[in-house]
Amino acid sequence: MAELSQASHRLRVRTRGKGFIDITEDLRHWLRDISARDGLLTVFVCHTSASLTIQENADPNVRRDLITTLESLAPEDAPYTHAEEGPDDMPSHIKSMLTEVSLGIPVTGGRMVLGTWQGVYLIEHRDAPHERNIALSFIGSNQSSP
Repeated sequence: MAELSQASHRLRVRTRGKGFIDITEDLRHWLRDISARDGLLTVFVCHTSASLTIQENADPNVRRDLITTLESLAPEDAPYTHAEEGPDDMPSHIKSMLTEVSLGIPVTGGRMVLGTWQGVYLIEHRDAPHERNIALSFIGSNQSSP
Protein backbone atom coordinates (compact mmCIF):
# COMPACT_ATOMS: atom_id res chain seq x y z
CA MET A 1 0.00 0.00 0.00
CA ALA A 2 1.34 3.45 -0.96
CA GLU A 3 2.12 5.89 1.83
CA LEU A 4 -0.08 8.99 1.89
CA SER A 5 1.53 12.37 1.67
CA GLN A 6 0.11 15.85 1.86
CA ALA A 7 1.25 19.11 0.31
CA SER A 8 -0.12 22.63 0.24
CA HIS A 9 0.65 25.77 -1.69
CA ARG A 10 -0.67 29.28 -2.20
CA LEU A 11 -1.13 30.28 -5.84
CA ARG A 12 -1.34 34.01 -6.57
CA VAL A 13 -3.17 35.01 -9.74
CA ARG A 14 -3.32 38.54 -11.12
CA THR A 15 -6.56 39.32 -12.93
CA ARG A 16 -7.31 42.05 -15.46
CA GLY A 17 -10.90 42.57 -14.35
CA LYS A 18 -13.98 40.51 -15.16
CA GLY A 19 -13.40 37.26 -16.93
CA PHE A 20 -12.01 33.74 -16.88
CA ILE A 21 -8.35 33.04 -16.14
CA ASP A 22 -7.14 29.56 -17.08
CA ILE A 23 -5.13 28.14 -14.16
CA THR A 24 -4.93 24.56 -15.47
CA GLU A 25 -1.22 24.74 -16.33
CA ASP A 26 -0.39 26.31 -12.95
CA LEU A 27 -2.05 23.35 -11.25
CA ARG A 28 -0.27 20.84 -13.52
CA HIS A 29 3.11 22.44 -12.76
CA TRP A 30 2.51 22.33 -9.02
CA LEU A 31 1.45 18.67 -9.11
CA ARG A 32 4.62 17.89 -11.08
CA ASP A 33 6.76 19.89 -8.62
CA ILE A 34 5.47 17.88 -5.67
CA SER A 35 5.73 14.56 -7.57
CA ALA A 36 2.02 13.83 -7.07
CA ARG A 37 0.89 10.41 -8.29
CA ASP A 38 -2.62 9.39 -7.16
CA GLY A 39 -4.92 11.35 -4.87
CA LEU A 40 -7.10 14.42 -4.59
CA LEU A 41 -6.28 18.02 -5.44
CA THR A 42 -8.37 20.61 -3.64
CA VAL A 43 -8.43 24.12 -5.10
CA PHE A 44 -9.96 26.89 -2.95
CA VAL A 45 -10.24 30.60 -3.83
CA CYS A 46 -9.78 32.79 -0.74
CA HIS A 47 -12.17 35.57 -1.81
CA THR A 48 -15.89 36.35 -1.84
CA SER A 49 -15.96 38.17 -5.19
CA ALA A 50 -14.12 35.59 -7.32
CA SER A 51 -14.81 31.91 -7.91
CA LEU A 52 -13.64 28.72 -9.60
CA THR A 53 -15.05 26.48 -12.29
CA ILE A 54 -14.19 23.60 -14.55
CA GLN A 55 -15.38 24.51 -18.03
CA GLU A 56 -14.80 24.02 -21.73
CA ASN A 57 -11.35 25.15 -22.81
CA ALA A 58 -11.78 24.94 -26.60
CA ASP A 59 -14.30 27.60 -27.63
CA PRO A 60 -13.88 31.00 -25.90
CA ASN A 61 -17.50 31.80 -26.82
CA VAL A 62 -18.58 29.42 -24.05
CA ARG A 63 -16.83 31.60 -21.46
CA ARG A 64 -18.24 34.80 -23.00
CA ASP A 65 -21.76 33.34 -22.86
CA LEU A 66 -21.23 32.27 -19.24
CA ILE A 67 -20.14 35.81 -18.26
CA THR A 68 -23.20 37.23 -20.06
CA THR A 69 -25.47 34.81 -18.21
CA LEU A 70 -23.91 35.62 -14.83
CA GLU A 71 -24.35 39.33 -15.59
CA SER A 72 -28.06 38.77 -16.28
CA LEU A 73 -28.48 36.81 -13.03
CA ALA A 74 -26.77 39.48 -10.91
CA PRO A 75 -26.89 42.82 -12.74
CA GLU A 76 -24.91 45.79 -11.43
CA ASP A 77 -27.87 48.17 -11.69
CA ALA A 78 -30.11 46.26 -9.25
CA PRO A 79 -31.06 48.12 -6.04
CA TYR A 80 -28.67 46.32 -3.63
CA THR A 81 -28.43 47.35 0.03
CA HIS A 82 -24.70 46.53 0.14
CA ALA A 83 -23.19 49.17 -2.16
CA GLU A 84 -20.28 50.65 -0.18
CA GLU A 85 -17.59 48.98 -2.34
CA GLY A 86 -19.01 49.99 -5.71
CA PRO A 87 -21.74 48.78 -8.06
CA ASP A 88 -19.86 45.61 -9.04
CA ASP A 89 -19.27 44.34 -5.49
CA MET A 90 -22.65 42.89 -4.45
CA PRO A 91 -23.23 41.29 -7.88
CA SER A 92 -19.76 39.73 -7.50
CA HIS A 93 -20.76 38.16 -4.18
CA ILE A 94 -23.90 36.73 -5.80
CA LYS A 95 -21.95 35.32 -8.76
CA SER A 96 -19.46 33.74 -6.37
CA MET A 97 -22.33 32.12 -4.46
CA LEU A 98 -23.84 30.76 -7.70
CA THR A 99 -20.57 29.22 -8.89
CA GLU A 100 -17.87 27.48 -6.79
CA VAL A 101 -15.20 28.61 -4.36
CA SER A 102 -13.74 25.12 -3.97
CA LEU A 103 -13.05 22.28 -6.40
CA GLY A 104 -11.99 18.70 -5.76
CA ILE A 105 -10.09 17.20 -8.69
CA PRO A 106 -8.96 13.54 -8.76
CA VAL A 107 -5.31 12.94 -9.67
CA THR A 108 -4.24 9.67 -11.31
CA GLY A 109 -0.74 8.91 -12.50
CA GLY A 110 0.35 12.45 -11.66
CA ARG A 111 -2.30 14.07 -13.86
CA MET A 112 -5.60 15.75 -13.05
CA VAL A 113 -8.53 13.68 -14.25
CA LEU A 114 -10.13 16.20 -16.61
CA GLY A 115 -12.13 15.63 -19.76
CA THR A 116 -10.64 16.38 -23.16
CA TRP A 117 -12.20 19.86 -23.36
CA GLN A 118 -12.07 20.80 -19.67
CA GLY A 119 -9.93 23.47 -18.09
CA VAL A 120 -9.80 24.88 -14.56
CA TYR A 121 -10.59 28.58 -14.33
CA LEU A 122 -10.54 31.38 -11.81
CA ILE A 123 -13.49 33.68 -12.52
CA GLU A 124 -12.91 37.32 -11.64
CA HIS A 125 -16.24 38.99 -10.95
CA ARG A 126 -14.96 42.52 -10.21
CA ASP A 127 -14.30 45.19 -12.85
CA ALA A 128 -10.89 46.21 -11.52
CA PRO A 129 -7.75 44.04 -11.63
CA HIS A 130 -7.02 42.09 -8.45
CA GLU A 131 -4.44 39.71 -7.09
CA ARG A 132 -6.30 36.59 -6.05
CA ASN A 133 -5.05 33.92 -3.65
CA ILE A 134 -5.87 30.30 -4.33
CA ALA A 135 -5.09 27.65 -1.72
CA LEU A 136 -3.99 24.31 -3.14
CA SER A 137 -3.93 21.07 -1.20
CA PHE A 138 -2.98 17.59 -2.39
CA ILE A 139 -3.41 14.41 -0.42
CA GLY A 140 -2.39 11.09 -1.88
CA SER A 141 0.66 9.19 -2.97
CA ASN A 142 3.68 10.68 -4.67
CA GLN A 143 6.14 9.29 -7.21
CA SER A 144 8.59 8.23 -4.48
CA SER A 145 5.96 6.16 -2.62
CA PRO A 146 6.26 2.37 -3.06
